[in-house]
Amino acid sequence: MALSPQWLDELRSRITLSGVIGRTTRLTKAGREWKACCPFHNEKTPSFTVNDEKGFYHCFGCGAHGDAIRWMTDQQGLPFMDAVKELAAQAGMEVPAPDPRMARAAEQRATLHDAMAGAQAWFVANLASPAGAQARAYLDKRGVSAAAIREFGFGYAPEDRGAIAPALASFPKPMLVEAGLLIDVEGKEPYDRFRGRLMLPIQDRRGRVIAFGGRILADVANAPKYLNSPDTPVFDKGRTLYNLHRAAAASRQSNRIVVVEGYMDVIALAAAGIGEAVAPMGTALTENQLELIWKLVPVPVLCFDGDSAGQRAAMRAITRALPLLKPGHSLSIVTLPQGMDPDDLIRRDGAEAMEAVLAKAETLVDAIWRFERDALPLRTPEDKAGLKARLIDHAETIQHPDIRSLYRRELLDRYGAFAFPPKERAPFQPGNFRKGQDRFGGRTSILPPSDRLRRLTPDAVRARLIDALLIGLCAHPAVIGEESERLAGLHPEDRQQARLLDAMLEAAEARRFDGKNASSVLESADVAAILEGRGLSLPDRETIGGMKFAFLTDHAEAKEATQELVQAIDLLVEKPAIETALAEATARFAQDPEGAYAEQQRLLKRKLEFERRLMQMAASRASASA
Repeated sequence: MALSPQWLDELRSRITLSGVIGRTTRLTKAGREWKACCPFHNEKTPSFTVNDEKGFYHCFGCGAHGDAIRWMTDQQGLPFMDAVKELAAQAGMEVPAPDPRMARAAEQRATLHDAMAGAQAWFVANLASPAGAQARAYLDKRGVSAAAIREFGFGYAPEDRGAIAPALASFPKPMLVEAGLLIDVEGKEPYDRFRGRLMLPIQDRRGRVIAFGGRILADVANAPKYLNSPDTPVFDKGRTLYNLHRAAAASRQSNRIVVVEGYMDVIALAAAGIGEAVAPMGTALTENQLELIWKLVPVPVLCFDGDSAGQRAAMRAITRALPLLKPGHSLSIVTLPQGMDPDDLIRRDGAEAMEAVLAKAETLVDAIWRFERDALPLRTPEDKAGLKARLIDHAETIQHPDIRSLYRRELLDRYGAFAFPPKERAPFQPGNFRKGQDRFGGRTSILPPSDRLRRLTPDAVRARLIDALLIGLCAHPAVIGEESERLAGLHPEDRQQARLLDAMLEAAEARRFDGKNASSVLESADVAAILEGRGLSLPDRETIGGMKFAFLTDHAEAKEATQELVQAIDLLVEKPAIETALAEATARFAQDPEGAYAEQQRLLKRKLEFERRLMQMAASRASASA
């Protein structure tokens, strides 16, 4: 019976490895892993680890290593199919019935593996022959050591259209075509795919050669610098990462995976002691490759060249990753100095320089902000609006609701600080005039506050009003969707208030995209359920000081309650707008003293009026309850 790799991967994903091993071996929790004394050899100090996230066990004493199936065959002594059937029963999966076509495909895979192994041996022999002199000179020029040549299996494909078929005469030509070693053109004799190239084997997780990458050595017009094998029954370009079989082992020591752009970068990093490096097959990182890496480490480091092509590759990888983000799993981004790749940097400045660059990796949100901020000129309001739209578009692609909401808020906060930066304010010099008069001798309209209002601060009242607003929004959730843009700019300083507001905005947004029928209307019960699901609770009504708004009472008409909610939002969003305008007026003081000073005074009066209205609202509402 032939089982597909996809079916076996699904079986492994449904099995909790520690649960399988824990039936016969006592495991102790150790961080993200489990530990035990190794069941494969006698020991007193535990060196046997089980990692559920990565799906394997490993003993650092005797080297025992494997997955759930390997455990059942090696430790329990079951035949392979019996082990699969037992695990499938535990996972609730049906073992596929025998399929003759799959059996033939499995036989073909084994045969193609043999052909690829034969080709690899031939390429290695060619490198050591007189024909490989140019390839050896190139490796010497690049500083590749003899140990690295052996470790990574460098070889050479001679400049001959018909060399490989006679060398692999034990394999029929149709099989060599299927393996991607020959190119078959209708009406012509198949000819060698790789000619005059330095060859590197591409291996699977078990270390078997499944494809090749070849670098051209001579200047040939229109010839690609690197040429990879095509997809074959044993090689899927989008599901394979170069050097993954070595990097997986190294990552268990460093808890790091570094993704670089090319094969030579991987080899240069390995020579510098960074063995946990992988590379895609000359294309942008795919969703399947990201999932492969995330099974090894939660936050891999993507390292890109400092040129424009490297930056484009970084953005492609980020765009692919955003929809897949999940709690605890992300990416770090490293950008090398302009015009350099890892090999260049290591050869110029040494391994320490590379480690220093990796240590300064950006978070994913940092990289998105930097890329988009620098992507286009930002001279006009339209340019800045375009930046905001691009940032929102990135956040909207994230599928996980909590992460999407957090990215949206973080990116918009950065946009706000960039588009409306706080200006350094000049010292306020109001002039020498009497209290209660403006600079022209007229009476101001601001009256001294009462004793009751002196005991209240604007910040305290604002916090209480936000508490009241949150309670009112839960009771009248239609206002959340209608006022979402202004509510998103509220930015409460209290963390609990911010979390509540984020949850409400996200609930309204999700419901808005859920459909246009009546069932998509957000109800109070929906908001309450979402808050409860996140462990959030509304403020206690006692904390809002007895404020008696219509939207806080159960008997108020919906229209009246909605009007008061909108008025409260008006009041709360006014202060940031006043302060921004005041800062801009202050910044213009040196160029236009008279105009800027007049604007300062107008805005200061408006700010004082705002604070008076805010405190009088609190006082009047409180007195209404007395």
